[in-house]
Amino acid sequence: MTTTTPSASGAEQSPKDRFGTARKVADAVLFEGYVLYPYRASAAKNRMRWQFGVLVPPEWDHGSGEYSVQRTECLMEPRRGATLHVELRFLHAQRRSVQQARDDGEFETVERLELPRRVLVPWDEGVEERVPLSVDVAELLDGGAALPFSRAAQTGTESLTDDAGREVGRLLRRRERLDGELRLTAVELPGPYSVVRLTAEVVNTSGWAPEPEGPSDRDAALPHALISTHVMLGLTAGTFVSMTDPPQWAAAAVAECRNEHTWPVLAGDDGRDDVVLSSPIILEDHPHIAPESPGALYDATEIDEILALRTATLTEEEKREARGTDERAAAAVDLAESLPAEVMERLHGAVRGLREVTGEAPEGFGPAPVGTDLPWWDPASDAGFDPDSDHVVVDGVRVAAGSRVELRPGARRTDAQDLFLRGREATVEAVLHDVDGLVHLAVTVDGDPGAQLRRDQGRFLYFQPDEVAPLDGTTPPGEPS
Repeated sequence: MTTTTPSASGAEQSPKDRFGTARKVADAVLFEGYVLYPYRASAAKNRMRWQFGVLVPPEWDHGSGEYSVQRTECLMEPRRGATLHVELRFLHAQRRSVQQARDDGEFETVERLELPRRVLVPWDEGVEERVPLSVDVAELLDGGAALPFSRAAQTGTESLTDDAGREVGRLLRRRERLDGELRLTAVELPGPYSVVRLTAEVVNTSGWAPEPEGPSDRDAALPHALISTHVMLGLTAGTFVSMTDPPQWAAAAVAECRNEHTWPVLAGDDGRDDVVLSSPIILEDHPHIAPESPGALYDATEIDEILALRTATLTEEEKREARGTDERAAAAVDLAESLPAEVMERLHGAVRGLREVTGEAPEGFGPAPVGTDLPWWDPASDAGFDPDSDHVVVDGVRVAAGSRVELRPGARRTDAQDLFLRGREATVEAVLHDVDGLVHLAVTVDGDPGAQLRRDQGRFLYFQPDEVAPLDGTTPPGEPS
């Protein structure tokens, strides 16, 4: 493996342009959970921070439950002369302390400093870092490439003044030294297809170690960690293979790829397959930001409408503390305050899945005859369905309540819970028919300690017949074979 430095190569499209769509999603990944509603440092949920893509120093890795290496493996089909553009992105924690001016001209560190529009408190800010690399695919196949990088320790001071221009305090900021390495290798796989397995590893190589007499907790390691770490990969000529929904010919090779603490998805402009975003948060292929979103709210555990409405209900004192917590928190509060009614209305929801349906509707469904008062759906049509006794035939096997199946969620599934259940065994609790004539299997997962609670509450997991495989070719107890 050769050690290299960032370089530009003859690309058909500049890296900036190539990563245009992916970068918008990557920005959301970078600041996912950065500061949570109600945006105050004093809130309990903002005291345990940095949950995604944290690469800690190796000496903190051992036994901490966190890790110092992130590994991405994916398949690509490069054309002759292709160049691979890579951009590693992460946050570098910057520790901020607050000092108040004294009458003798000196400063003392305080836990809280009140200003007219904001209340300042100690806080860890996130500084965005980028490590770009461009390398010919032929060079990767010939031995790989490695790019060591380093960020030096830095300190800074920001003076704080009142409305009269008098200095009332200052903010002290410190960033610790951080070292890492981006490693790339590529292997051409045997077979009739010209496909290459690409491996991209991000490694925290910082030499920090807990002091024998000093603090040895996570809080001490974080200033030396890469946070919200993710990688964008772009080919100048060629395409990547979907790791979520690969073509049949590539399924076996995709299954052999090893991704650790990250997951690669296609993210090219206009649905192109020449860019991959490898994220510590599970995404679907070609993710995008909803056009209705008015701006960054940094807390994607809530939908924008609810978050904006709740932010608008904060008291003036709570808003002052939020504005003093972080510039991004202040921007989120100001955004919620300034949204006009028409923007709020647009946040209420959008329908994106409308499609034309042709053909005859199943009996009991479809529009009512012209000139009648009948509803579009006749409730009496339900009389012929019974979830407890209905069945469906899967691979020639009768599947009904009580059947045992293996879960095989397919291309429609992008929810993390569904993906994690792939290969698990489950029990069918009911066979359900919806108003569109589709069949759904309500299941409980074998070994789930909450299975009985799900049965009591009727809160099941739902899969379609083509997403399960009958086990042992058996029929439910008491059913005819």
